[in-house]
Amino acid sequence: MHYFVPKRCVESNKIMYHDKATAQQAADQSWRERGTELWVYRCEFCGTWHLTHRDPQSSYTYVPFNQQIKPHSRKKGYKPRRK
Repeated sequence: MHYFVPKRCVESNKIMYHDKATAQQAADQSWRERGTELWVYRCEFCGTWHLTHRDPQSSYTYVPFNQQIKPHSRKKGYKPRRK
């Protein structure tokens, strides 16, 4: 007996969809069969479409550039010693 094995992304190990329409169909089918809401997004590594359980609008948070590179201390009031 042969089973269909979908191709998977090397970076994320998620199922690869060639276009947005087929990925959206898979998300709709997941909603009908399991009641799981999934969103469609384009993978930046492989360029194909994937499904995710995280809402793209609510998962993105803006962090100012100076806070991205600034190291944060582990506890309040802690300052590392200077050499």
